Amino acid sequence: MVIDDDVLEEMRDKFGLNLYEARVWAALLSRGICTAGEISELGGVPRSRAYDVLETLEKKGFVVMKLGKPIKYLAIDPSEIVERLRKRVNKDYEERHVSLEKLDGSDLMGKLDTLYNEGIRMLDPTEMSSSLKGRYNIHDHLELMMNDAIKSIDIVTTEEGLNRLAEYHLPVIKGASERGVKVKIAAPISRSGLAAAKYLLEFSGVRHMDHIKARFNIIDHEEVMFMIMPDISIHPTYDTGIWIHSPFFAKALADLFEHTWEHLEHAEKVIKKIEAEEV
Repeated sequence: MVIDDDVLEEMRDKFGLNLYEARVWAALLSRGICTAGEISELGGVPRSRAYDVLETLEKKGFVVMKLGKPIKYLAIDPSEIVERLRKRVNKDYEERHVSLEKLDGSDLMGKLDTLYNEGIRMLDPTEMSSSLKGRYNIHDHLELMMNDAIKSIDIVTTEEGLNRLAEYHLPVIKGASERGVKVKIAAPISRSGLAAAKYLLEFSGVRHMDHIKARFNIIDHEEVMFMIMPDISIHPTYDTGIWIHSPFFAKALADLFEHTWEHLEHAEKVIKKIEAEEV
């Protein structure tokens, strides 16, 4: 039996299987009941591996072994497998959530924080930098930076970036504002970003900037995250950010930002103009 590679890849991704497990399960699904030898032939899996793979799938609940000679294996309804996995994932999530909550204020966290702080002090400033690949990783690191902010968060972004800020980081920006952190956002404000601009205005200063195309974030005049490619022409998977912890560089960039900020039009005025044009 020829099994489509795309189907196998999706099975592996969705059900957490390796290649041989996906092949064996697909082969068994196509017949309903088979011996290990038949499955080996149908799935293109070496006979020496078929028994081990079937045993693993049995433990995972994907197949059951039928008593008798020769030994045969029965496929489980895929809908039942999905329901079992859903319950298992929910249970694992609840257990992990409870476990992580217990870590707050624990001796273990105290020891880990001590190790981290001592290690940071030993680092050479030139080592305090890294490259992040993929927009989700960039968002995660940016959220970490903003959560640690004490004094200021300066953001320069695009029209699309403004919408992403409102969609992914509004709670973090709100939390920073409530801690007394001064948040400033400079970005092009257009019809497509009106809602985002209004949401962000509740917790930050927002000004219109369309003459400079850039994406970067400055935290406390100490660390910077800047993206090296325009987001309009790059797939999120390949978006790349550079993080640098350098007070010298961050302060210099923050001074340039502040100089530009003073000459930018307030978001409130731009929003009123756009809304007036629509009437």
